[in-house]
Amino acid sequence: MAAYHDDEWGVPERDSRALWEKLMLDGFQAGLAWSTILAKRDAFRKAFRGFDPAKVARFTERDVERLLGDAGIVRSRAKVEATIGNARAYLAMQAAGEDFAAFAWAHVGGAPKPGGAKRLTESRESIALSKALKARGFKFVGPVIVYAWMQAVGMVDDHEAGCFRRAAQKRRAAKRTSR
Repeated sequence: MAAYHDDEWGVPERDSRALWEKLMLDGFQAGLAWSTILAKRDAFRKAFRGFDPAKVARFTERDVERLLGDAGIVRSRAKVEATIGNARAYLAMQAAGEDFAAFAWAHVGGAPKPGGAKRLTESRESIALSKALKARGFKFVGPVIVYAWMQAVGMVDDHEAGCFRRAAQKRRAAKRTSR
């Protein structure tokens, strides 16, 4: 978990496909510990063909049954089917000319938002982004899941005040404003 925190959690992610993968993993995490999902991440990537939305969108009932038999992942029919549907929603956005990364980051004004003084499980932004995702056909994207995802991909910086990641984020923000 320390390596995940130090190298990934809260680091701004701007790649649409990587953002989608992380959102899908956060959906699978619902009701479970993040460490469980992290331990299974490689198996998820293999099972979901590298989280390539174009490949996942073509999954059939046969693939659903294959995934439900895969002990390496979380075997929840609702979450598996949601991921397939979410791949289709992602591709629909793409076909409509809507970039997933730009869409997501627009909900925080395009830059990481400093976290609050107290620990939150959702925010105005996560509620709005959740509604926007649902309007586009996404599932397993409630405001709590979306807030956890926003933290993980650096849209919200909830690192503690003394954390080196918080300091790095402040330096990046200062660079942007001095341009």
